[in-house]
Amino acid sequence: MVTKFSPKPNKVYFINQYTLFHILEGNGVIQVDFNNYLDWDNKLIFLEKGQYIKFNSDTFTVRKIVFGDEKTFQNKDVRVLFKHLVSLGYINYQECDACQKYLTETVFSSPKDIIDISVNQWYWQNPFNANQEEYQVIFDLKEVIDQQFKSQLSVPALTQTLQLNNQHIHHLVKEKVGLTVKNLLTQKQIIESKKDIAFSDKTIQSIAFDYGYKDPSYFNRIFKNKTGVSPGEFRDQFGHSLEDSFEQELFQLLKEFHTVHRQTAFYADKMFMTEKTFSKKVKDKFNVSIGQLIRHQIIKTARQLLQEGIKVKEVAFTLGFEEANHFSAFFKHYTQQTPTEFLSKKVP
Repeated sequence: MVTKFSPKPNKVYFINQYTLFHILEGNGVIQVDFNNYLDWDNKLIFLEKGQYIKFNSDTFTVRKIVFGDEKTFQNKDVRVLFKHLVSLGYINYQECDACQKYLTETVFSSPKDIIDISVNQWYWQNPFNANQEEYQVIFDLKEVIDQQFKSQLSVPALTQTLQLNNQHIHHLVKEKVGLTVKNLLTQKQIIESKKDIAFSDKTIQSIAFDYGYKDPSYFNRIFKNKTGVSPGEFRDQFGHSLEDSFEQELFQLLKEFHTVHRQTAFYADKMFMTEKTFSKKVKDKFNVSIGQLIRHQIIKTARQLLQEGIKVKEVAFTLGFEEANHFSAFFKHYTQQTPTEFLSKKVP
């Protein structure tokens, strides 16, 4: 099923079937499973059952494709799109000619075809610099973790289920993913326990027992050690964040003023806060500074203008740069490519 819609800001959309979100336009943060992400214009985001997505502003327009045919997902290769490891699984729409052609011409006639195109593109992107056999081992492990994360299974027992050399698995995961097997298991447990805390009315004690902890106080210590807050504090904070308009107001200001105002004081004043309070709230919410958010918005606008065919010099002046070469240096510093290279970068 394919739909196009504008998500309600700060509404939590729970995923009940394998789903693809094509971000057509929008400005602000997208949150998936308690992680905030920027810069998702023209990207395809793949989510599996049990996840959630939340858009922080009312500027987003998305195309949503729900895959009802479970047979498609019996193919192990398809898992690379949905079994997220250290970050969110996505395909860069602008770098995928086949994706662009498919989504603009045939998406409404045969939506499952995009899976094959996306799998090929994902392997081309090769985010973990691994071969297909190595990916299969990593994702086999991730699947076992996803199925048994509540069982308090030990790491040796976890790796033994794959019937592969224990040392080989540990080395492979550490080298390619940058995490230990224990890290992956703990990461999954924390994310899922957060969901139970945030979205259910279960007591913290009941949640601790569900996750195999005989002593709820030990669960509390583990949770606080990994997140910085207790389970109770997390429940209060997340509930409040759903009603907080700070994100939406800030990104509206950034969209309106980023070409002319780049000082923290300006945005703090607009939000009726002191610079110190404002900076802390930005850091707490997004784990980045206001300067990083401003730079992100500048880069976002620059990309849009360049893709519209506007000359580099004109883009530079539009964004408040006195010299075109200053803009080009800025763009390259934060994107690792010049404006010209950005325009010419395409997947064969």
